[in-house]
Amino acid sequence: MANALNKGDQAYNLLKVMSENKENKASTEETPVTEQNTEQTVHAENQSEETAAASEPALSEEEQLKKNLEELNDKYLRLYSEFDNYKRRNIKERSELIQSAGKEVIEAMLPVLDDFERAVKAMDQAADVQAVKEGVVLIQNKLNTILTQRGLKPMESVGQDFDVDFHEAITKIPAPSEDLKGKVVDEVEKGYLLKDKVLRFAKVVIGE
Repeated sequence: MANALNKGDQAYNLLKVMSENKENKASTEETPVTEQNTEQTVHAENQSEETAAASEPALSEEEQLKKNLEELNDKYLRLYSEFDNYKRRNIKERSELIQSAGKEVIEAMLPVLDDFERAVKAMDQAADVQAVKEGVVLIQNKLNTILTQRGLKPMESVGQDFDVDFHEAITKIPAPSEDLKGKVVDEVEKGYLLKDKVLRFAKVVIGE
């Protein structure tokens, strides 16, 4: 009976080993199939991408140049528009600045205008001409002070060499002395500088 049990165990073990070998063999055979399927899938995807890329039409050299030209033209139009807007804004700001500067000068001149109106009224009732004269001189000095503060400066022309950059010759007369030949001997209308630039040329008489 013991021999029978041993034989039964040996048979059972043999069947178990044969079953495990069969399973291992089946697993080994299935693995290449799975890898082969993966490779086929990847290859199919690559072929699909290549086909899609090939289906897109390639630009010719002429078409590429035309595309580049359109891009450059679009960039040029944007830059031109921005520059045009900048010029308009700059012109507007300069115009406003000039108007503002003129407004400040006029406002500064209003007190002088008031003084002149009072002086005119005083002249009608004044018996002392000297007092009226002194009042007018004070108004003139006030006006000169306001204009000087804003950069106005009168030219000193008499006795100076004639200079076309500052003087406008009205006429010529014989020089009173040798040292006044070619120089300004008289001033018909005073010239002015505004911030060291000629605002009005001096009208002068030259000695010869």
